[in-house]
Amino acid sequence: MSALERKSINDFQNADKQPIILILDNVRSMNNVGSIFRTADAFLIEAIYLCGLTPCPPHRDIHKTALGSTESVCWYYFKDIQTALDDLGQKKYAIYAVEQVAGSTYLQDFKVPDDPIALIIGNEVDGVQDTVLSRIDRAIEVPQFGTKHSLNITVATGIVLWQCTQQYLTKRPTI
Repeated sequence: MSALERKSINDFQNADKQPIILILDNVRSMNNVGSIFRTADAFLIEAIYLCGLTPCPPHRDIHKTALGSTESVCWYYFKDIQTALDDLGQKKYAIYAVEQVAGSTYLQDFKVPDDPIALIIGNEVDGVQDTVLSRIDRAIEVPQFGTKHSLNITVATGIVLWQCTQQYLTKRPTI
């Protein structure tokens, strides 16, 4: 691991993070939650907000895919996503939903702002709630060209984080 220059948990927690918070709202699959924790660790994300029915660590089914990243990535639980959105609004985060909706911006056209952002990942079947969509700054859509027009939320999250991280790294390449 030292040859790979991986951070220790302590180093991770003290490192400058990408100014991104992931909001998982009513995500039901513990495997999806664990996988998103692992992806958040890989991209050095600031935090994850777990909302509604989203399961929280510790749980063996989350740990199975998280592979210890629940120990490195900071996370918070909110019973209601509206409370999480209020918290982020007070902290001046721009709030985006990763969702296919009218007026969404294709990911390749999305430009991260200078301010920190929050990305809402909705339920695996129902997506982001309409009441939540009314509070976002914009929706970001991952374009798809095949016969299926949906991705597993873990895949979509990874793609969006990659794009956002690349843009932030051009702004502040020292991470």
